[in-house]
Amino acid sequence: MANIFSGIKPSGDLTLGNYIGAITNFVKLQDEHNCYFCVVDLHAITVPQDRADLKKRTKDIAALYLACGIDPKKATVFIQSEVPAHTQLGWLLECNTYIGELNRMTQFKDKAQKNGTDGLTSGLYTYPVLMAADILLYDSNLVPVGDDQKQHVEIARDIAVRFNNKYGETFILPETYAHKVGARIMDLQDPTKKMSKSDNDKGCILLLDDPKIIHKKIMSAITDSESIVKFDKENKPGISNLLTIYSKITNLTIEELEGKFVNANYGEFKKALADELVTFITPIQNRFNEIRNSKELDDILDEGAMIANQYANRKVQKVMKKIGLIRK
Repeated sequence: MANIFSGIKPSGDLTLGNYIGAITNFVKLQDEHNCYFCVVDLHAITVPQDRADLKKRTKDIAALYLACGIDPKKATVFIQSEVPAHTQLGWLLECNTYIGELNRMTQFKDKAQKNGTDGLTSGLYTYPVLMAADILLYDSNLVPVGDDQKQHVEIARDIAVRFNNKYGETFILPETYAHKVGARIMDLQDPTKKMSKSDNDKGCILLLDDPKIIHKKIMSAITDSESIVKFDKENKPGISNLLTIYSKITNLTIEELEGKFVNANYGEFKKALADELVTFITPIQNRFNEIRNSKELDDILDEGAMIANQYANRKVQKVMKKIGLIRK
């Protein structure tokens, strides 16, 4: 039985892409492993946030975790900032991380190249080390991540190897875990880029979107002029993305869907997908509305914070002792 850690940043509303690429992994893994699923609110503040929006989205994501099938009896669900050991270990690991490693991390590098470094926070520069702390704090064997996050698991491994070599065996080396199909859901209006929770436009399906809006977004999704329902990621990225979505929410294979819609045009296919998507999302929305402002949610998060703190504090004490920071 492996230890699992993963989290979602409350910097925007959760999308269908988050569900398919991340939360379905969480639900699958909780039955077989020790899972720690976190709302990583500390990562959100590397860029300016409205305090009310941050507070709301943090609880929204926690409620959606539960609404999407994460069971607090099987997994530990908590808020990152309620476990101070994350920032404690983050600092200890920063002192064992090289500037050159951080310079190679793509998010800061891309933003710096685009806009310069003026206005960028040091937190945005060093947050990969906080992410490494998140992972290493719980002796994580597997980390469910999308393709664009694999670099963060790699730097966590590099830091862990360096620390282990310097101070003795302390950290487990984590591995990435991702779906082979559907790990990355693309934007409905630009299927060459990932569906983003920060882009609340018609290219992005939000888990809390009204059914009429879901229908409208699917029907207006960019496809191609051929009007043949066939998976071809290179030449037909739009329809391939829609087929991937259809497959993930129905458990039908791509081949089965191609056969089902062999004589259909894009309009017929999109309408069928929109109907399936509304049917799929409605129970999630109903459960979210039931739990969002309930005592049940706060009780679950309180218990999750208590469990996470117990594990994390022991790990930090072990790390501090290895370094020589324990007085007694």
